[in-house]
Amino acid sequence: MHTMAYQKKLPVSPLKIIVMDNCRELGNSINGHIAAERKKHSDESDFLAGLSGYKCESYITGYHMEFLHTGERQAVIDESIRGSDLFIITDIVNQSTGKSPDDNFQDLKRIINACHGSTNRTNVVMPYLYEGRHNNRKKLESLDCALALQDMVNMGISNIITFDAHEPRVQNAIPIQGIDNFPTSYQFIEAIINGDEGIVFDKDNLLIVSPDVGGMGRVVFYSSILGVNMGMFYIRKDYSSTINGEHPIAAVEFLGSDISGKDIIIVDDMIDTGKSIINTSRELKCRGAKKVIIASTFGLFTNGFNEIDKAYEEGLFDRIYTTNLTYCSPELISKPYYRLVDMSRQIANIIISINHDASFSDLADQSKLINSLLKK
Repeated sequence: MHTMAYQKKLPVSPLKIIVMDNCRELGNSINGHIAAERKKHSDESDFLAGLSGYKCESYITGYHMEFLHTGERQAVIDESIRGSDLFIITDIVNQSTGKSPDDNFQDLKRIINACHGSTNRTNVVMPYLYEGRHNNRKKLESLDCALALQDMVNMGISNIITFDAHEPRVQNAIPIQGIDNFPTSYQFIEAIINGDEGIVFDKDNLLIVSPDVGGMGRVVFYSSILGVNMGMFYIRKDYSSTINGEHPIAAVEFLGSDISGKDIIIVDDMIDTGKSIINTSRELKCRGAKKVIIASTFGLFTNGFNEIDKAYEEGLFDRIYTTNLTYCSPELISKPYYRLVDMSRQIANIIISINHDASFSDLADQSKLINSLLKK
């Protein structure tokens, strides 16, 4: 647990957490880690033991939505949060509760508004950045992610915490406030090692691959920290014709070293429909890849699992790793090819560090942690 940076610093103010209905399981796990950590260190340290409200069984503050006869709704906070350092945790893309991402974001704004300035600071933990994939204009279209960030800052949000943002430059929409964008690389490497996949982490046996140009930054980091080669797929389109409103694919090119006989880890920020991952796995197998491991931060699986199940049965890939930063359905967890990467401890570390105004450089740059893990 990341503790040394904050052990000798007082919290900014009492810690409170609001866990939205769309991420109850993740939020409860985060709360459990924080409660256990604070109990441990308050028992060991007179400096922390005497602080009122420092050691609690739970830091979660309840809320509910009141519905009006008109169909409108408003958020109500169930207990006092005055003077607190409040963290609101939300899973924007979780639709299992019957609400769309737009509904989830509006409810988040209602909760922020319900606080109406009574907190010392209000922070938002939004692992999947709302509308984060839509970060540039190709036609007359809205840039909702930028507007959402500006809305939250204008409502008084102090910190916005997210993970593996699709386009980190979106923080330019709020240049003064900024976003804390954390990586997941350490947790993925640890999970794959503990998963006993039989992978040898050297350049003769392993290759890190990006399914497209956009993911090159992540692949460069993985390949450099692991000391292995990398590769990237490049889709060449035929811009001379249009089919169903899109330019057809003329060829799929691979830029990188020889794949034949090597194990592959495909690194991507999300699995949406799964088509991109399936196509990448097929191309890798056609080029002689041995084992194919897929590591994706957000497993959305918006088209269900039929096509992915078929790809697994065909032997196109061996394993899929995704985090619990977005909702993982019981159906997904039960799949024989699926492994979950738990991020709750990492978020607990981040919340503790921010609450103490302590450095979290080793959480934002995981190079030292990964090197230590690989040495073990």
